Amino acid sequence: MDWLIDIFSTAKQDTVAHIVLLYSIVIAVGVLLGKIKIGGISLGVTFVLFVGIAAGSIKFTGPLPVLSFLQDFGLILFVFMIGLQVGPGFFESFGKGGLKLNILASVTILLNILVMFACYFIFFDTKDSSSLPMMVGTLYGAVTNTPGLGAANEALHSVFKNGMDFDITSGYACAYPLGVVGIIGATIAIRYICKVNLEEENEKLNEEEAENPNAKPHTMYLRVQNAYIAGRKLKEISEFLNRDFVCTRLMHNNVLSVPTLDNVFELGDEILIVSAEVDAQAIQAFIGPEIEVDWHEEDQPQPLVSRRIIITNSAINGKTLGNVHFRSVYGVNVTRIIRQGMDLFAGRNHRFIVGDRIMVVGPEENVNRVAEMMGNSEKRLYAPNIATIFIGIMVGILFGSLPISIPNMPVAMKLGLAGGPLIIAILLGRFGHRIGLVTYTTTSANLMLREMGLALFLASVGIKAGAGFWNTVIQGDGLKYVYTGFLITIIPILIIGTIARMKYKFNYFTIMGMLAGTYTDPPALGYANSICSSEAPAVGYSTVYPLSMFLRIFMAQVIILFFCHP
Repeated sequence: MDWLIDIFSTAKQDTVAHIVLLYSIVIAVGVLLGKIKIGGISLGVTFVLFVGIAAGSIKFTGPLPVLSFLQDFGLILFVFMIGLQVGPGFFESFGKGGLKLNILASVTILLNILVMFACYFIFFDTKDSSSLPMMVGTLYGAVTNTPGLGAANEALHSVFKNGMDFDITSGYACAYPLGVVGIIGATIAIRYICKVNLEEENEKLNEEEAENPNAKPHTMYLRVQNAYIAGRKLKEISEFLNRDFVCTRLMHNNVLSVPTLDNVFELGDEILIVSAEVDAQAIQAFIGPEIEVDWHEEDQPQPLVSRRIIITNSAINGKTLGNVHFRSVYGVNVTRIIRQGMDLFAGRNHRFIVGDRIMVVGPEENVNRVAEMMGNSEKRLYAPNIATIFIGIMVGILFGSLPISIPNMPVAMKLGLAGGPLIIAILLGRFGHRIGLVTYTTTSANLMLREMGLALFLASVGIKAGAGFWNTVIQGDGLKYVYTGFLITIIPILIIGTIARMKYKFNYFTIMGMLAGTYTDPPALGYANSICSSEAPAVGYSTVYPLSMFLRIFMAQVIILFFCHP
């Protein structure tokens, strides 16, 4: 048994076996415990932090340089994969519908910071150089944002160059559990403050969706009389018209068939077209007159099928769901959109990108047409683009290391290991194809790398903080971090949620999604989805999530570099 004792021994903590065993135990136990739900809420992978703290407190640790390397590398990997995830929709989120939501999210983030400073001046000793950094850790626990904690930690090392006798992870750990509960509790409070009726909110969402002017289908039998069409394939005609329509039947030489995109039209052919009502007149003018026919499409009902379709056709890239007219033209419904592991609301203004997965429900024949149009060739997406990831990380680290001199600031500002890779990843995710870089990664690959990075970061932070954590909580200001963190969580939500409802008249479920996205908190989104009959909360979440994540990381460094001094 000596070999087993040696592996766990602190004297052997610099061995590869000890370090790998340490991280394996901390991460595995943390992930498993994080799945336990209390009151329907679980802490998820964040529980790795608390297991790491427990390991560090009993001296089950590793060499500090190794812990620091894995902490920073995990953070880089985590924020870079988040950047690739949110990049494609980052700039589109500022569209007409999303601008107000993003402004409200930005004001919420600002209020979080203002409440933090108010608590700092009211409850803490401002002469103690550790008080404000500890409140920054509390802030990011209160808003459940782990990347911000990493960015703040990194910035602290550039300010406190001679070392620190405190660890902001303690403040984060104290505030985090009530942060998760407080976000959900505060959104429930808004419901009663604004006297919201959930049934009425659901009905309004259904009515708004039904008012889509492009949703009404129009069916017409046409005779091909345009000489330009003769000898051309259906695919060419569709591209030239640049309007969505489906040709469901073709009568050619007295033979009735179901046409494909490769079918060639000839003068005198009779066709059955389904289009949105608003496009019917233009399509008829281009193809030929509407006619009466002695043949009709089979009346036999087709069984409904549900199929997940992958968008691999580059022609669809950038198109909105409303422009494609799934319901009116193709006779199907898109019930879910999955992008890099995020479930997005299938709203009319959603903009598709290659790699999106859509859940389509409808008659089998119609679903097959949609699959053909969308590409649905998963093999195109299988090849991993490892080079792009590490090129982006390399450029991100260089970009984050650029010193930015600001007057009256003790040290030059740097975006650092969190901000630099995040910004570069967002830009690559949106514009990478223009410089020949394939930035798409499969959902599973993105989630794997992201969760692996987060787990390494949390485990490292927890193990390093473990030695002094209990002294900080029990003998220090642990209780203060708990209740000030709770104030930081709920006050901005109550203010902004009420304003969004009373002044801007946003639907309550959209507000819930917006607040969950502002706090980058999936449990809050999950709760909102559980009480909403539609997918409306996801539209608020996905609209503000990219900017919120960026601002959380960026502001962590700004606060440390501008206001924290040794």
